[in-house]
Amino acid sequence: MPLIYTFPLNLVALTWFVAFLSTAPPTVRIIHSGHACNVEEERHTERVYTIREGETLELTCLVTGHPRPQIRWTKTAGSVSDRFQDSSVFNDTLHIAKIQRTQGGRYYCKAENGLGSPAIKSIRVDVYYLDNPVITVHQSIGEAKEQFYYERTVFLRCVANSNPPVRYSWHRGREVLTQGSDKGVEIYEPFFTQGETKILKLKNLRPQDYANYSCIASVRNVCGIPDRSVIFGLTNKTASPSIKLLVEDPIVVNPGQTVSLVCITTGGEPPPILTWVSSNDSLPQRSVVKGGTLTLPAITSDEAGVYSCVASNNVGNPAKKSTTIVVRALKKGRFWITPDPYHNDDNIQIGREVKISCQVEATPPEELTFSWLKNGRALRSSERMVITQTDPDISPGTTNLDIIDLKFTDFGTYTCVAALKGGGIPEISIDVNISSTTVPPSLTVPRGKSPLVAREGDTVELECLVSGKPKPIILWSRADKEAPMPDGSMQMESYDGVLRIVNVSREMTGSYRCQTSQYNGFNVKPREAVVELIVQYPPTVEPVHTEVRQGLGRPVVLTCRVLRAHPSRVLRFEWLLSNRLLHAGAFDQHKDETEYTIRSLNREGWGEYTCNVINEAGAGKCTFQVTGKAYPPEFYYDTYSPLWQYRPRVYGFKLQWTQMNPGAVDRIVAYRLGIRQVGLQRWWEQEIPVGDTIGKGELMTHNLTELIKPESYEVRLTPITRFGEGDSTVRIITYSGEFHCSFEEEPICMFTQDKNDDFDWTRHSAATRDTKYTPNTGPSADHTGSKQGFYMYIETSRPRKEGDQARLVSPFFNIAPKNPYGITNPPAYCFGFFYHMYGKHIGKLNAFLKQKGQMTLEAPVWSLSGNQGDRWKQAKVSIHPTSSFQVVLEGIRGPGIEGDIAIDDITLEEGECRDPPPNISANALSTSSHIWLLCTTLVLTLLEGQR
Repeated sequence: MPLIYTFPLNLVALTWFVAFLSTAPPTVRIIHSGHACNVEEERHTERVYTIREGETLELTCLVTGHPRPQIRWTKTAGSVSDRFQDSSVFNDTLHIAKIQRTQGGRYYCKAENGLGSPAIKSIRVDVYYLDNPVITVHQSIGEAKEQFYYERTVFLRCVANSNPPVRYSWHRGREVLTQGSDKGVEIYEPFFTQGETKILKLKNLRPQDYANYSCIASVRNVCGIPDRSVIFGLTNKTASPSIKLLVEDPIVVNPGQTVSLVCITTGGEPPPILTWVSSNDSLPQRSVVKGGTLTLPAITSDEAGVYSCVASNNVGNPAKKSTTIVVRALKKGRFWITPDPYHNDDNIQIGREVKISCQVEATPPEELTFSWLKNGRALRSSERMVITQTDPDISPGTTNLDIIDLKFTDFGTYTCVAALKGGGIPEISIDVNISSTTVPPSLTVPRGKSPLVAREGDTVELECLVSGKPKPIILWSRADKEAPMPDGSMQMESYDGVLRIVNVSREMTGSYRCQTSQYNGFNVKPREAVVELIVQYPPTVEPVHTEVRQGLGRPVVLTCRVLRAHPSRVLRFEWLLSNRLLHAGAFDQHKDETEYTIRSLNREGWGEYTCNVINEAGAGKCTFQVTGKAYPPEFYYDTYSPLWQYRPRVYGFKLQWTQMNPGAVDRIVAYRLGIRQVGLQRWWEQEIPVGDTIGKGELMTHNLTELIKPESYEVRLTPITRFGEGDSTVRIITYSGEFHCSFEEEPICMFTQDKNDDFDWTRHSAATRDTKYTPNTGPSADHTGSKQGFYMYIETSRPRKEGDQARLVSPFFNIAPKNPYGITNPPAYCFGFFYHMYGKHIGKLNAFLKQKGQMTLEAPVWSLSGNQGDRWKQAKVSIHPTSSFQVVLEGIRGPGIEGDIAIDDITLEEGECRDPPPNISANALSTSSHIWLLCTTLVLTLLEGQR
C-alpha cells in the first residue's frame, strides 16, 4: 500500500501517441449474471432466459461505440400489474430482485450515440413456477346426493398453475393409477383444458374406491422446481358443503351500529372452510372475521352492500349465501315551484294553480315518509290543498303540494319534512315561501365582468347576477366546447352566482355558461348568460437555459425564440449580461425571435446572458451561459495492449481517450490527471502537457504504472485551456489479470493480418451468413451459441488453393526484465482460444509464440488438423516468453472448399494452464511432444500493466 502514497512523478511512464480514430456506431450484446436456469437461442435472433420465480434477474448490456452510447432498457407490454413498460431503465444492468411470474416477457436493450441507427438486442425472460395442486370432486350430473352412494360416478379433477405445462400422476394409497390399470378407473384430459387438467373418473363406485387419492404435479424438475402433491380422502360420507345464514335479508341498520353476520355449516365432508366476501371487492378494513362470524363495528354508509358467506371443501360447487346490509340515510333535500302549468305562467297569480315539489334522497327509499306544514302547523290533504307522496313523472323520493285556486290567505311559509320510519336518523325540513313577492328568476352578467381578463396563476371570479324569489342555484358549464370544468366535473353548482377559479391557467380561456336550475327555485324555462374569460400569460421562450462554449476572439450569436404568449401583439425584449443592460427594443411583428451578437468574444464577455421577453402578463427568460470551458474527454475502450511488468505486486494500465468537440473552444494546452485508490480520500495529481492542436477523434494515450495489485483506482481527467479547467471525466480502473477478445468489436482487439501470408482471416457473424458460403462447413453460431456473436474464420472457397496460409497476429504483450541481463525464471502465461474445425476438407490450425526481435516463426506451440466435428472446442497452452511477445494463429487451407476453420474468445492470463481440455488429437501432439504436458488451453486475457 505505501507505494500509492509516494506516487512520484518520475515513476509515471509518460508515453504519448496520437492516432487518428474514427467514431464508431453502437453495438450491443446482452449477458446475464443472475440466477439462470437456462439460456438458449431462438430462431428469431433473440435469446431466451429461463429463471425460477423468486430468484434475482440480472441482465447486463455490453455496448461498444464511440462516443460511448447511452443505454436504455425497456420491456414490451406485460400484464396489467406489470408497470415496467411505462418507464425505462437507463443503466447498463437491469436488476429485478425476487422476480414474479407477471414480470416475464421480452426485454430490450437499446444503445445509441447519434451515429447510424441505434443498436437493439432483446432477450425473452421466461419465469418458471409451480403452484400447489388442488383436487376438486364432482358427481355425474343429475346424480348429486347428500353423500356418495354405490353405483355413482365420481370425477376427481386436479389443477395446478405452472410454467412450463405441468404433468399429473394419480395414486390410490401407494398404488400408481394409470389408464387401463383398473377397469373401474379412467384417466383423461378434457379437450377444453388444453393440457392443464387431468381428471380421474371412478365408474360405479366400489368399496375399494373409498381411499386416499393423491395427485402429483410435476414440471420434471425444470429450474430445480420440485414436484408438488395434494391428498384427498374419498369416503362414503364425502359430500358437498351446505350452509345457513342466521341473519335477516336485508339487514337495515343506522350508521354507527355494530353489525354481526353469522354463518354456520349444515353439511359437507370434509368439513367446509368458511370465508366472507363483499360486493365492494374487499371487506372493510375494520371488519373482524372469527370462524363463521363477520363483525362490522360502527358501520358507515360506504360499507353498505351485499355480503356473502362461501363454504368450500373441494366437493361439488362451493355453497354461497348472501345478505344485503342497508345503512339508513337521508341527504340532499331540494324543492321547486311550478306556476300554473295550464296557462304558461312564469310567475304566481291569485286564482291560478301552484305546485310545490320536494325531493330527498333516502336509504332505504321505502321507509321515506313526508309531512307538510304551513306556517309551522300540520297541513292535511284537501280538495284545494292536494298532497301526493310520489310523482310518477319525477324521480322517486318526491312529494308534491298542489294549491288549486290560489287565494291571498294561501301566502305563507310551507315546510316539507322528510323522515325515515325506523327512526334514529335526523329529519330533513325544507322551507318554501309563497307570497306576492315570489317572482321567477332573471339572470344577467354584471357590467364590466365579460370579457374578464386575468393573468395565469391568478384567482378569478366569474359572476352572474340572479334575481327572483327564491333565488335558484346557478349551474356553470363550458359554453364553447365539451370540456370539463376546473374541478374535473362537467357542471359546477353555485349558490350565489359566482364561479371562483383558483390558480387559473391558459387552458381555461373560453366561454362559460351560467344558467338557473329547476330546483331551489321556479320550475320554468332556464335563464342563461355567457361570460368570456381571457387568461393572459407571459411569453414561453426557448432555450430556457443553454450553455454556449466558444474560444476567445470568435463571434457568438445568441437567439431567444418566442413559442407562445398572450397577448402577443406588443412584445418587448431586453438583453443583459449579469445585471448590465446590453440592448432593448420591441419585436418585429413578423418575427418570433430576437438575436444578440458578440462580434469577438473577450474575457469580459464570459458570463450569464439573459434575454427577457415581456408582455402585459410578465416576462419569459432565455438564459445563456457563455464560457470557454472545454468539453469533457471521453474514455475509449480498455486498452488491448497492457504494460506488463515483471514485478509481483504492481501492474500498469494504458489510459486512452478522445476529446469531445476539441475545436469548440480554445486549444487544450494540458490535461490534469488525478488518481486515487478506491476507498481512499487522497488524490494524486499531475499535468499532462499537450503539444499540438487536438483533432476530432484523435486517440490519446497515457501509461499508468505502479498500480498495486489487485486494487482498483479512480482516475479523473480534466482538460485545461486559457479559460481554465474544463469538465472532468471520471472512470474506475479495475485489475482483471487477463486479456480477452471475442471479436465483437470492429477493431478486433488490435489483432492484425500478417502481410506476408496468402490471404486474410474474416470477421463474421452467423446471423449475416450469405448463401454463397458453402454448406456443411463452418459454425452456425459463435462459441457462446449466439447467432449475432462474431468470430474469425478462413474462407476456403475459390480462389483459395490447398496449402494457402492466413495468419492473425496479436498486439504486443510487454514484459519488463527484472535486470538488464535478462530473465532467469521466465513467467508463465496460459494462452487459450476456442476453435471450430468442421468439414471434410479441413486443413490445419497452428498457434505460434513470436517474441520481440524474432524474424521468423519457430515451431508451433499448438497444432491440429482434420475434421473435428460440428462443435466448438477449447484449446489451452502454457507459454514462457522471455521478452515482449505476440501470439499468432495460422489457418491453412485443406484440399477442398469444405474446409472453413473458425476461432473465437481468445484469452491470455497469468500462470500455468489448469484443467486442459481432453480434445487434442494425436496429430496435434506429434508437432511438439512436450506441449501438452506444460500447457493446457489457449486463453487470451488482457491485463493492463501487469507485474
